Amino acid sequence: MQVRHQSIKGRRLRFLTALALVPCLAGCFVSPGGESSSEGGPSGARLRVALAFPPAENFSPYGADATLLSRLGVTEGLTALDANGAAAPALARSWRREGEHTWRFTLREATFQDGTDVTPAAVASALTHATKAEPAPAALAGVTLSVKADGDSGIRITTAAPDPVLPMRLAGPSLAILSPKAYAKKGTPTPVGTATGPFEITKVNGGGSATLDRFGDYWGGLAHASGIDARFVKDGTARANAVRTGDVDIAEAIPVAQAATLDKATLEEAGTTRTTSLQLNTRTGPFKDPELRAAARSAIDSSALVKGVFEGYADPGAGIFGPAVTWAESKRVKPVGRAKPARADGAPITLATYDNRPELPEVAQVVQQQLRKAGFTVKLEVREYSRLESDALAGKFDAFIGARNSLLDTGDPVGVLGSDYTCDGAYNLARLCDRKVDRAVAEAIKTDGTGERQGAAMAAEAAILAADAVVPLAHQQIVAGVSTKVRGVLLDPYERTLVGTGTRTRH
Repeated sequence: MQVRHQSIKGRRLRFLTALALVPCLAGCFVSPGGESSSEGGPSGARLRVALAFPPAENFSPYGADATLLSRLGVTEGLTALDANGAAAPALARSWRREGEHTWRFTLREATFQDGTDVTPAAVASALTHATKAEPAPAALAGVTLSVKADGDSGIRITTAAPDPVLPMRLAGPSLAILSPKAYAKKGTPTPVGTATGPFEITKVNGGGSATLDRFGDYWGGLAHASGIDARFVKDGTARANAVRTGDVDIAEAIPVAQAATLDKATLEEAGTTRTTSLQLNTRTGPFKDPELRAAARSAIDSSALVKGVFEGYADPGAGIFGPAVTWAESKRVKPVGRAKPARADGAPITLATYDNRPELPEVAQVVQQQLRKAGFTVKLEVREYSRLESDALAGKFDAFIGARNSLLDTGDPVGVLGSDYTCDGAYNLARLCDRKVDRAVAEAIKTDGTGERQGAAMAAEAAILAADAVVPLAHQQIVAGVSTKVRGVLLDPYERTLVGTGTRTRH
């Protein structure tokens, strides 16, 4: 695996501002003096950002909230992912492998937002806390490792089993490095004032909003924006309206139905490794029968979903990995040994999805119609995601439609296959436990070398598709609403970034 040694030396500047966030019902952002910031301002103006998902776990770095923190430029890990999905330097400026089980990472000079230095001992402590978290962060699913400080600028990580993708794994948002102060109290560590990114959380208003200020000692240089006023706006139409009226500078996840209502100059698009899929409960209910799963798969017309629901902002489902995973199509393996579809004969099923992503209920309605046409009796259940996940994982639904970023947790294509489709997978919505699949995933996990690992991942994908545990529906694109005054928004296919040091408003 190639080691990258490039490093960026940031200026040591101290510039702190404190503007309180006061959201109003109309969705506008107002400064403490009552002056709206929507007219722009001097260089370093604050950014007003609308995010789709509120913090579900009090900004825990170990769960779904981890990506909120990375998108807002709060947290960082030892590594990041580059445009090709390879590990790139972040808090670690270089690394090398020392045998099958051990890696040594050399740290750059950096400062935590509480003013303390990023030291080997602090980094080792942060990663050790992550290994003890319950449940384990997704990036560490099935991985046992130990971390020790090594000299003045290094750490040594030892894994129980060989882990050729450890540098990619450490780029996962759930493995962000926080200062010792974050772990001072029992329970979930706090990223408020303890992270290393260019923006620091200074105020949290429940699940509705948060205030962030520019961190003056960021190792990568001073951010252009003096801070971020973030609101968590579940309703996609409200986010689009806020862009249209100028009440926000950036709004993520614009619903495709709303994209046509916005000026094209305010839309930014990017490919994403997110796939919308139909997960079938293979353990209980009608879809325990592989022939009924095959019938459901045969009933789905993904091209109709792309055209009708996504309005062209997606590609038809080809597999677990879509076009944004640039190497996937050339290495794709055709599934073999699939069951033949049986007659549904009115088999009753409960289909569930969530409304945090506004296109999903529409997708579910179309899928419901397609399954009914194939002879199933379909009951549709739609909830907010936080009220749905536990029931979905417990197998209380026969089918589940969700949008999953296949490279979000680790950047390693094998990671999502292990967590989502193996007997011991932590996010196994299909409740699949298939010996062929487990063997294929286990073989991929042991594989070293980028090309070889990609090939093994696609062989495992073929085994999963052959079991008809999942029906890929669409490979999505990111659609964000961005004011014409804003430059430097970061839309990456892994959906880990949104605002960075170069994100700014021009005046």
